[in-house]
This record gives sequence, C-alpha cells and structure tokens, in this order.
Amino acid sequence: MSWIHIIPFDKATGKLKSIYNKIKGPNNQIDNVLGIHSLRPHTLTGHMSLYKNTLHHSNNTFPNWFLELLGTYTSFINKCDYCYEHHFAGMKRFLNDDAKADAIKQHIENNTLASILSEKEMSLVNYAQKLTFAAADLTRDDIDILRSFGYDDGEILEVNQVVAYFNYANRTVLGLGVTTAGEVLGLSPSNKDDEASWDHR
Repeated sequence: MSWIHIIPFDKATGKLKSIYNKIKGPNNQIDNVLGIHSLRPHTLTGHMSLYKNTLHHSNNTFPNWFLELLGTYTSFINKCDYCYEHHFAGMKRFLNDDAKADAIKQHIENNTLASILSEKEMSLVNYAQKLTFAAADLTRDDIDILRSFGYDDGEILEVNQVVAYFNYANRTVLGLGVTTAGEVLGLSPSNKDDEASWDHR
C-alpha cells in the first residue's frame, strides 16, 4: 500500500477519524493517496482542500472530464501509475463515453493526443507538459499562446492549478510508494457546491 505506515479507517481516532469520516467512500474506503497523510492529519486537510477546490468546484469553467484528462496526462508523463489509473477512471466516468475515453487513453500512452483533441485543447496539454517538465522555461509568451486560442486568464489559472496540483499529488504518491491496493478507482467528491463536502462517491 505504501512505504510508510498508514493508519486505517478502523484504527483512526480523534482528528484523523473526524477527517476520515468526511472523506470516506463506499465501505469506509479511504483512498491511499489521502490515507498516506494519516500520521500528519493537518496535511490531509490541506491536500483535500486543494484537491476539492482545484478539481471539483462548481466555479470551475472547464468540464470535469477535461480537467481529469489534464490530470491523467500529467500523471502519465510523471510515470505515476496510481494517479493515472485513478484519474483515468474518473475521466471515463465524467465523460460518459467509454469508447472516447479508451481512445484518449491510447493516445495519451502513444503521445498522439493531437490526433483526437482540437488544436485549442492541445495548447493546454502542451502547457501542462511544459509546466511539468520545464516550469522555469515558461514565459509570458506561453500564456499569450493560450490567450490566442481564446482562453481567458481565469481559465488559464484554472488549468495551471489543476496541473500544479497533479504534480504535487504525483510526487506525494511516488515519493512514498503509494499503490491502489484495495481501492475502488475513480471516486471523487460528489457535491461541487459545498467546499466542505469531501465524501467520495
């Protein structure tokens, strides 16, 4: 499950148990990427707040499937199998088109997304790649390219935060050996309007 100790739901007490009760899924599942914080519950609170507000908030303007696509892509290029598997399942659920989702997955793995996404969508994928691998090389010109495709600054910020979040999550998982053992994949907070609603369904 991981290289460090994780306190499971049935052994949790105090603050950790309270947080677990807020984020649990079916059968009291706590995703391992969240349970990895069990020895420092305050970082679990920070992780959940960041995750919910970047990826599953009602004020986001991109559809959930596309934000999940960016997360799936970022996780793949970071070689983070845990987040790749989880968020591909999430993308597939939000897209509600299994054939298209499977085609997207194939194109991610073959580095051929440009053959299935529009040039406008690919500009965000390219930004995600550069932010992940060469953040210090980004310039105002990279933002101007996104503007030239019609994205406004709020949308650019939204994508920046999603990709930055996935780089954080990927490094948390890879750095501590988190696996998907025992998990139902693709669950996410269901209530986008309530920032305090963290349950996974």
